[in-house]
Amino acid sequence: MTESRKLYTTKAINTGGRNGESRLPDGSFSVRVSTPKKLGGLGQGSNPEQLFALGYSACFNSALEAKMKEAKVEAKSEVTAEVVLNSDPSDNGFKLSVVLEVGIEGKTLEETTELAEKAHAFCPYSKAVQNNIDVEVKAVEYVG
Repeated sequence: MTESRKLYTTKAINTGGRNGESRLPDGSFSVRVSTPKKLGGLGQGSNPEQLFALGYSACFNSALEAKMKEAKVEAKSEVTAEVVLNSDPSDNGFKLSVVLEVGIEGKTLEETTELAEKAHAFCPYSKAVQNNIDVEVKAVEYVG
């Protein structure tokens, strides 16, 4: 078995939880965090679910592009990550679920599905959440 090695490390700092600020230590990115109005908050900033959706969609699309390159597919792709915060009756807490909608320019839904499944097996976010949250990967028409 091959041992993994660190390729990149990053940190983020949050103060104030869902009603505060998240930032990178070098000051290159900062975001106001706020509980959504629908959950009783002021909704005056981004929330952790939105930030997760941004990261997951970017990571998954990068994995998809790698698998497209392997398959010699030269096309534009788009990944939409819909992150849902669900109640979890098992512990009176919360649980996430995700729907990833994947579109590849000029490809059929079947071709897109095949590449999306390969990307899902390759994507670090998908690996991280495997068997922890429900993730549905869905091929859709590319709209650009």
